[in-house]
Amino acid sequence: MGGKMNKNVSEEVAKLLLKIGGMTFRFNPPYTYTSGLKSPVYLDNRLIISYPDVRTKIINFYVDVIKEKIGLKNIDYISATATAAIPHGAWVADKLNLPMVFVRPTTKTYGKGGKVEGHLKKGSKVLIIEDHISTAESVTGNAQSIREIGGVVEYCVATTTYETKKSKEKLEEIRIKLIPLTTGKIIVETALRLGKISEDEKSKIDSWFADPPNWAKKMGLE
Repeated sequence: MGGKMNKNVSEEVAKLLLKIGGMTFRFNPPYTYTSGLKSPVYLDNRLIISYPDVRTKIINFYVDVIKEKIGLKNIDYISATATAAIPHGAWVADKLNLPMVFVRPTTKTYGKGGKVEGHLKKGSKVLIIEDHISTAESVTGNAQSIREIGGVVEYCVATTTYETKKSKEKLEEIRIKLIPLTTGKIIVETALRLGKISEDEKSKIDSWFADPPNWAKKMGLE
């Protein structure tokens, strides 16, 4: 599906996210997502923007991973997904001195219309930056929008992924290689090592990762 993660990087990013409360845990009641899905974990990578020291480290990890796993000769543009990934995309583009665009979730109903903000040269090789991959719907929208205006997209680098079956299938379908900095499971394993959750709580979270839609029913929470 994509390049292998660097174990040291993935564990360090997990620690940084836990340090700023990027992933939090709640079991009874669990969190309820906008989709209605119930979950014992809540991930908010938007918090990264408020912590300069953490932000700098994570953006440097992005840059290192991009250089090592993709190579700068294979990237002409950065494309961030609105809105959460725009700051990350902008910092990465700045560090690499690359032009950037961002993709809106919906087409504008005013002005020129369209979903891609900024100017993209046709035939350019575009790297998608995402803050988090859950279902891969937003990265799909980003890739399709870029391809529609003549860009070439093969890779996406994301801060985190839940590695869901749906996201893996979707990424394969749209021919995108995903390179995450870390994963939900690694963050949870790190939280256990740091004493932020118990073995029993980790077991409940693992069962959610295995089957998110039916987790609440299995836990007797519906």
